[in-house]
Amino acid sequence: MNTSKRHMTALAALALCTGAWAQPEEARSTLADQKQVAVTIYNENLALVKDRRQLNVPSGGSALAFRDVSARMRPETALLRSLTSPGSLQVQEQNFDFDLLTPQKLLEKYVGRTVQLVRTHPATGAETVEQAQVLSAQNGIVLQVGSRIETGTPNARIAYGDVPKHLRDRPTLVMALNNAGQAQQDVELSYLTGGLSWKADYVVELNASDDKLDMSGWVTLTNTSGATYRNAKLQLVAGDVNQVAPAMQSVQRAQVLSAPMAAAAPRPDMVQEALFEYHLYTLQRPTTLAENQTKQVALLSAANVPARKELLLRGADHYYRSSYGDLGQKIKVGVFVEFDNKESAQLGQPLPKGIIRVYKKDSAGNAQFVGEDRIDHTPKNEKVRLKLGDAFDVTADKKQTDFKKIGSADRYNNQFETAFEVVLKNAKKEPVTVTVQEPIPGDWKMLSETHPSNKAASNTAVWQVTVPAEGRTTLAYRTLVRY
Repeated sequence: MNTSKRHMTALAALALCTGAWAQPEEARSTLADQKQVAVTIYNENLALVKDRRQLNVPSGGSALAFRDVSARMRPETALLRSLTSPGSLQVQEQNFDFDLLTPQKLLEKYVGRTVQLVRTHPATGAETVEQAQVLSAQNGIVLQVGSRIETGTPNARIAYGDVPKHLRDRPTLVMALNNAGQAQQDVELSYLTGGLSWKADYVVELNASDDKLDMSGWVTLTNTSGATYRNAKLQLVAGDVNQVAPAMQSVQRAQVLSAPMAAAAPRPDMVQEALFEYHLYTLQRPTTLAENQTKQVALLSAANVPARKELLLRGADHYYRSSYGDLGQKIKVGVFVEFDNKESAQLGQPLPKGIIRVYKKDSAGNAQFVGEDRIDHTPKNEKVRLKLGDAFDVTADKKQTDFKKIGSADRYNNQFETAFEVVLKNAKKEPVTVTVQEPIPGDWKMLSETHPSNKAASNTAVWQVTVPAEGRTTLAYRTLVRY
């Protein structure tokens, strides 16, 4: 070997030694090091985790495997900082290993490598060992054993020499650190993650006369993040926080439990405060969010909230400009319940969006489900309106009794005069009041009507019509519509 080649060989050997020296032994941090964890969960499958641990970090360069983090961490948001020696700890590189150890993953990592096939004799129990090379692990296994190719491993088990470096049994954030401070430090890892979500569920019980209600609010928490958060400080943010969506995103949905009955609700232990343009709810005690768990926490409770029930027949605007005749028989009349979110109404709290389920007691005192509706984020002093279904005993027949197209006048190209008849029928043993709401297009005028109407908006006429017990009432009206 000439001098130049010997020199290059020596440099290569030196580089290999230096490279090996630059890779420090990996230290591990587990939940045993954890001193505190705080979780702030947002509405849209997003959470902020702050994981505080006590570590021994060698001076200078070192490698740290920060285990038991969320499997759905957004690694680009991860931030490690020292609490006891601020500024002394620097992260030079980090890798998020979420390829978890399973028999299939282990087999896939060994494609192209050698394993051992251990076979047991069925009669004698004696074991024999053969060397095999894994050729493929897709849709089964393909092995080269000596000069033959085998698929499957009947009556044999596979033995592996080791676990590949980047195959972890738990989600792990691996960091290359440079420590210029003391060895023992309290550090905090913060990151955003998916797999943690919450929603509000409300349970309402109406009184016998439908004019008062009791209400309980629950927070339903779902953890599918792949990690457990023990004795966590829990905070929830209610509000529509903007997120930049990736080009393609897979969203996992978990099945959640229905809220229990209102009477079973304990005293709420959530304290709310304003945060930016949102609302922040803080649980006043630590709680554990176990992996693959759904749990509920009491949010609010209110009693004797004044309520209003409304039977509503809502029309359409398309039949004011053409001849239609019969518009429907036994038309459904919607059932609505509304209440004011005010302190004077025994409530007055910010209501995060969610589903309100309504119950009412039957003659035997058993609470029966009577409908549900979804509400958006509702600040205090706003009205909450719920559609619970359609009335069984109150229906309507509707028809157009007259239609005339009148020539244009002034700046209007078309004028239509049309008349309608609405027959409201009530099979109940007590009278009811039905709200009839008609959206009327264009520039319109009421020419005649059997019941007085109210112009609720520029395009809406509203009547309050009383229908006697086991009887009917006819509403007739005529309009002039101009375009």
